[in-house]
This record gives sequence, structure tokens and C-alpha cells, in this order.
Amino acid sequence: MRTNRMLVAAATAALAVTAPVTARAATVDATAPSACRPANHLAKIAQDQSSAGHLHFRVTLTAPAGYAPCVLAGSPTDLSFSERGTTLPVTAGSYGDQTGAVTFGPGRPVHFDIQVRNNGRTSPADEASFTLRGPGGAIPGTSVAEGAFVVSEGTLIGPVQPGA
Repeated sequence: MRTNRMLVAAATAALAVTAPVTARAATVDATAPSACRPANHLAKIAQDQSSAGHLHFRVTLTAPAGYAPCVLAGSPTDLSFSERGTTLPVTAGSYGDQTGAVTFGPGRPVHFDIQVRNNGRTSPADEASFTLRGPGGAIPGTSVAEGAFVVSEGTLIGPVQPGA
């Protein structure tokens, strides 16, 4: 009986010590800036596997620790492509499910696809700028991704997907 009281007392003391830490961690997350804001995430472009008649480039977004998770939906909009600071005269459409939502934040990277016709008329690029979307619409600000890729007329942008 005495052993049981000692165990209960030890467990109660342990909870009293950990409860404030848990509450403090939740408060930090609630006040942290959103990972969806352009200044709060990183974006890189890398070549992905090609498909019949198309080249694919993956734009991966990551958020450093300290930012709050957020929800993204559909394909980014307002895309602009450039090579060494010169804007390319290429517009991009979108493809895929534009209603699906994914959670993005520290430890939860996301990506989207740049699909380019492999017709021999591509232009090299090293930067893409775009506006991310949430379920309620555009997220203010312009995100920028860097990396070597190509674009052409008919370039399409896929929806944001979970994972790197």
C-alpha cells in the first residue's frame, strides 16, 4: 500500500513538472509566424523523372523550425520564369486537382511539378516566382525558387503535394 502511494506521488510530481513545458510549447506554435508566408520558407527546383513528351521539374518547399504549419491548396499562380535576371516570355497554366489541401511547415515539406513539353523549343531558366494558394485563396506575397530548369509554351504547374 505504501509503495502505491509513493508511485502516485511520483507520477503526480512528474506531471506537475511537464505540464508547464507542454503548455509553453503550444503557446510558441500558436504565436509563430506562418510557414506559408514567402519570407518564411525555402524553395528549390530540381529535375524530376521525365514522362512521354514532357520534362518535369520538382519545386520543393521547406520551412525551418520556428514557423507555424499552414495549409496550401491547388497549384501556385502568377508564375514568372527568368534566366539570369531576365524574365522569359512564357506563361504557365495549371493541371490536376485544384481543391486538395496539404499541411506545410517544419518537418512537413511539400512540392509541386513544373511540366514542360519536350519539343526541342525550350528556354533555360534558373528562377521561378509564384504566389501560393490556401483553401481560401491566394497567400499574399511572392515566393521564389531557384535551380536549373527549362520552360516552353504550354508549361503547366501541378498542385501542391505532401512530401519532398
